[in-house]
Amino acid sequence: MTPLVHAQRLGASIATTEGGATAKRSISRTGEPTGNDKGGLRRLYIKDEGLNPTGSFKARGMTAAVSRAKQLGAKALAAPTAGNAGGALAAYAAAAGLPAVIVMPADTPAANVMECQAFGAKVVKLNGLISDCGKYVAERKDREGWYDVSTLKEPYRIEGKKTMGYELWEQFGGKLPDVILYPTGGGVGLIGMCKAFDEMQEMVWIGAERPRMVVVQAEGCAPIVRAWEGHKNSAEFFPNAATIASGLRVPGPLGDLMILSMLRQTKGTALTVSDEEMLEAGRELASMEGIFAAPEGAATVSATRKLAASGWIKPEETVVLFNTGTGYKYAEAWQRALQSAPVER
Repeated sequence: MTPLVHAQRLGASIATTEGGATAKRSISRTGEPTGNDKGGLRRLYIKDEGLNPTGSFKARGMTAAVSRAKQLGAKALAAPTAGNAGGALAAYAAAAGLPAVIVMPADTPAANVMECQAFGAKVVKLNGLISDCGKYVAERKDREGWYDVSTLKEPYRIEGKKTMGYELWEQFGGKLPDVILYPTGGGVGLIGMCKAFDEMQEMVWIGAERPRMVVVQAEGCAPIVRAWEGHKNSAEFFPNAATIASGLRVPGPLGDLMILSMLRQTKGTALTVSDEEMLEAGRELASMEGIFAAPEGAATVSATRKLAASGWIKPEETVVLFNTGTGYKYAEAWQRALQSAPVER
């Protein structure tokens, strides 16, 4: 179970709309409210998936997928990756004694490349996006005898990811939060949590209530946000996808229909943040809460500020942000973040 951190200092720094006006936040250097200022988001939490065994939430899905693949007699595993899924697949394949082929864009973060190689996987780099890597696996899997563990090409990664929903229910003492913000590339984590909530209702653990699910994407790759804003049931391929958050650089998510449906069912929403906003939010999350986050996780901080300022998130609501990975795998992004940080004098 990964930690659920009550982000009190970060929450205190977030401006909210109360009574139709934006409440300005007066925060000390340590992140504490100053004077009589007691506003902000008092029930803001971070679910820190960076503390999973392979440093991201991808470990949840891959441990289930690899375990089941071995049980079913698979002889070799393959998947495209933007980074963290490949590392998780390589690790669990090594533990299972199975060869793995990981296909990734040539500009995948160096830490992800090294971990796959260290675990003994065959790494194939392509000049392109994860969609191109997916085509590579699809075209060769039958000839090569690979068991395809790509996103939504087998059912078990969702089963692993849905444990995030069950953990939230347990950590909140048998309740669910009002709002969940999730950085969305392929979207399997969001789909898995919604599946968990449906199962809980069937078991009469909860009623029909659901957290409002929020898709957070990068401005440079936002197929779900574009579809949501266009009131569409499916997403179109996002051309020229580019973002510093490699896990959000998924221009054609296969689960688009399910994701958009779940946003509507939960009365959620979808929005984008810029790369610069992610980098700034990553510094805030680290300095205020001691969480060294992936850019994808930092994106949810920026999104929360926007939704709180607009009044979509209320000050009294319980809000959970998902940090989906550790910042230690994003040396390139963090170097850029720290170089762009203002110098204190």
